[in-house]
Amino acid sequence: MSSPETEPEPPAEPEPPTGPAGAVDDLPAVAPHLRELRRRASLTLEAAARAAGLSPAHLSRLETGHRQPSLPMLLALARVYGTTVSDLLGETAADRDAVVRAGTMEPTRAGGWTYWQAGAPGRGMQSLRVRIPHGSQGDIVRVHPGEEWLYVLDGRLRLRLGDTTHLLAPGESAHFDSLTPHRLAAADPDGVEVLFVHTLLQSPTAALCLGPDTGATT
Repeated sequence: MSSPETEPEPPAEPEPPTGPAGAVDDLPAVAPHLRELRRRASLTLEAAARAAGLSPAHLSRLETGHRQPSLPMLLALARVYGTTVSDLLGETAADRDAVVRAGTMEPTRAGGWTYWQAGAPGRGMQSLRVRIPHGSQGDIVRVHPGEEWLYVLDGRLRLRLGDTTHLLAPGESAHFDSLTPHRLAAADPDGVEVLFVHTLLQSPTAALCLGPDTGATT
């Protein structure tokens, strides 16, 4: 692998406008961090772009602030560089507590589900403990960017991924791309309790698990 210091420049592309009518001056301060993180990962522009599913020219525009990255792009680059979306955005964790105490986990209720924050807010990953009553939201299909990992704490979970339905017992887990249409429902009358970890950036607690209702049925 060639050194990032000697990487060739990508083919030139027409520059977007940079005057008052352009969007460059209004972009979030993401660009200054992208090249630094790529160098830290010892990746050339071409190698990083290929791993993230981008063209070298497009990644170059992101690094110079001439393109605004979408959330899927940020997620892809974070995985390639072995970091978090928060790091890509230049957020600092100095004012965040590393430990979440049980007494600070205030429940939030939405759509019949109960949520407890299980991790610090504002990070690239979100952690939640969720109680799902039987018969609530079983017909809601969720599709959103990111990755999702869940672990069944108590009860049994009926998880539908695409066209396949899985029954998960306590101690079992699932890890999947959240762009795969998925449904979650309690399989038993007493409900189910699940631990979630998700990479969707700064999602409100309810939005993590409450997606659009497509009208489909199991």
